[in-house]
Order: sequence, then C-alpha cells, then structure tokens
Amino acid sequence: MPAGGFRRIVAALRDYAAHPDPRAALANAVALVVASNQPFYPLYIYWTVSPTIWPSYVSFLSTPLFLAVPALMRRSTLLGRATLLFAGIGNTALCRAALGGVSGVDVFLFPCLVLALLLFRRSERAVGLGFAAIAGAVYLGPAALPGVDGHLYAAGEYEALQRLNFISAATLTALIGLLFANILENGTRRPSETETPPET
Repeated sequence: MPAGGFRRIVAALRDYAAHPDPRAALANAVALVVASNQPFYPLYIYWTVSPTIWPSYVSFLSTPLFLAVPALMRRSTLLGRATLLFAGIGNTALCRAALGGVSGVDVFLFPCLVLALLLFRRSERAVGLGFAAIAGAVYLGPAALPGVDGHLYAAGEYEALQRLNFISAATLTALIGLLFANILENGTRRPSETETPPET
C-alpha cells in the first residue's frame, strides 16, 4: 500500500475515534486497538502454541461490536462505553468456553475490570460496578458451555497459550493505564504549561 493511502487510513481512524469526552475517546481507542488485533490472535496461537487455531475463531464474533463503539459513542457515550465492556467481557467468556479455563484467557477480564472502574463517572458508578460484578461472575462461572466441546491442547501448549494471553492482556492493561494517565495530565495541566515559551 502506498504511504499516502496508509496515512489516509490512519487519519480516518483517528477521526472515527475522536470524541470531545476524554473517557469516550479512551474507550474508542481501546475498542479499535482490540478490533485491529483480533485477526492476528489465531496467527499468534499458530506461531507460539499449536497449528490448531479454530477454537480462537469465536473471538471474531465480537469484532463488529468493538468496531461499532465509536459510532455508538456519537449517539450516547454511556451506550458506547457499555458496549465496549459488553464486547470485552462477552468475548472473554466465549474464548474461555472455546479454549478452556486452563488456557488462561480469562486474564482478559482484568483490562475489562480496569475499564469498568475508569470509564464511568461518579454519577454512573453503579453501571461500572455492575460490569465489574459481571466480570467476576464470568471468572467464577463454569469454563465450558453445556454441550460444547473445545479442543484439548497438550500441557506444553497450554503453558504457551497462558503466556500468550498474559502478555496480550498485560499489554492491553498497560495501554489503558497510559491513555488514562494522559487524560489526567491534560486535565490537570496549568495554562502556563500549554503556552509556547517566548523566543529569546
């Protein structure tokens, strides 16, 4: 792809994710990062775990929801933020059912928990705590869905899968922390810090 075309795509994605509400903009950025990485998850499993990647295809069911978050955010920031949490927790539950509890995929509930506590204002605290409770219920619930048999990996493959999921979830959580730190910094910066120093 020509460099100009790539820059236009990046600019379009930035415009799509942009929002005057910092929390909404954070949620949009996280949603698009997750959606853009989902197609690569089966490849990561193929390269680091096993050639058997079909159980990971269930993650694609949530891709439309992640992609829709910025559009929904323009209609209602509460709806957009709630959709991000619904997609994240639901995707983790589906992958846990397909890959098994021993896969360690439920570690993705941690970034969901962080988002549930950061994305909602004090007046919306009940919504955030509700999503945090749902994430906890998913973790404590059964790993397999009744009547659904997933693939059984070897012990060494499960260890590799656990490492992959931990690194991925830790990276996502760190990104969320960095984005929120930027919100705090921009919100507390004094006007003098944003002014251009006079030329000498």
